[in-house]
Amino acid sequence: MDSAGTVRPVRSRRDLRRFINFPYSQYKRNPYWVPPLRSDVKGTLNPRRNPFFEHGRMQLFLATDSADRVVGRIAGIYNGMHLKTHQDDAGFFGFFECEERYETAAALLDAVRSWILRQGLRVLRGPVNPSLNDSSGLLVNGFDRIPSILMAYNPPYYEDFLLKWGFHRVMTLWAYYIHRKHVSFERLRRGAAIVYRRNPGLSLRTLDMSRFEEEARIVREIYNEAWSDNWGFVPVTDREFSHLAKSMKQILDPRICFFVLKDGEPVGFTISLPDINPALQRLPTGRLFPFGLLKLLLLTKFAGVHEIRMPLMGVRKQYRGRAFAVLPVLETIEKGPLYGYQACETSWILDSNHVLKNLLASIGTAVDKEYALLEVPLVTGESD
Repeated sequence: MDSAGTVRPVRSRRDLRRFINFPYSQYKRNPYWVPPLRSDVKGTLNPRRNPFFEHGRMQLFLATDSADRVVGRIAGIYNGMHLKTHQDDAGFFGFFECEERYETAAALLDAVRSWILRQGLRVLRGPVNPSLNDSSGLLVNGFDRIPSILMAYNPPYYEDFLLKWGFHRVMTLWAYYIHRKHVSFERLRRGAAIVYRRNPGLSLRTLDMSRFEEEARIVREIYNEAWSDNWGFVPVTDREFSHLAKSMKQILDPRICFFVLKDGEPVGFTISLPDINPALQRLPTGRLFPFGLLKLLLLTKFAGVHEIRMPLMGVRKQYRGRAFAVLPVLETIEKGPLYGYQACETSWILDSNHVLKNLLASIGTAVDKEYALLEVPLVTGESD
């Protein structure tokens, strides 16, 4: 970035407002970007509202030009739970947005690099917003379609800028598209029948909203156990999961959320969300005022919700390798159309999760979008 512009830490309420506002102007002519609700963004960045800050911290940065116009933003992220779990000296970046000018991106990344080094860390990884349990990944393929709910979108040049700065890909995240017109129901049903026959005592039930907190606790326990060996996994704390569950509760359809039971006890689950992004696109400013949630519900009805996203699934370790996931996947695909859902995105799937990738490929799903997580080692001896 030339001497006429600057990158500075977010220190004031005005700076924070400008940080939050920037994407709405950055993407205002992009037909595929889905504006997040400003209230949700504010909550994510608020240490008093987001339980992430109980073990983590963030430093936000703004890039401005000579006329003090915002031209980019980024966050440096210290994730205490990640460091406790992996002990890999990794810091993170997220909330990255910038104009199509490499010098701006480089200046933002330089600022984060310096901040991460001052935290005593040696690796920079991202993008995560602010963790892998939130919206994560850089979109690298699938730019001509709107993302599914809670999935990221960015222009193609971001990847070029990050690679030029020194990043390399460390993990690929896949989004699979499942449409009932292309799914091999015969294979799925045959597989489900085999699973039931080999595992007496198996059954399915839907999410019970009258016991929502207890149900959320069960999901968290299974999720933390099932994902514990996956690349980059960080356990979700009680308060983090409670925060996530409450945000999802507003749009959950319990008819498409399933528990796998073994002798009556939950051993697996899938959670699916109605994809309300077509409705959110009708709120280009990201504001629900003046009618609040009612406005979103009306927009959802008007825009039509015909697809869902399955962001969460898991099976307890002792039942791995038994294909229990086939059961709720089949149930979701078969029952979804009864409630108006014709298709489902399963995302994201780690490139290293060969079992799930093979299952999805075998039933006729298609890779719809590709996301990447990038990393760069930092030179700790360099002055900052």
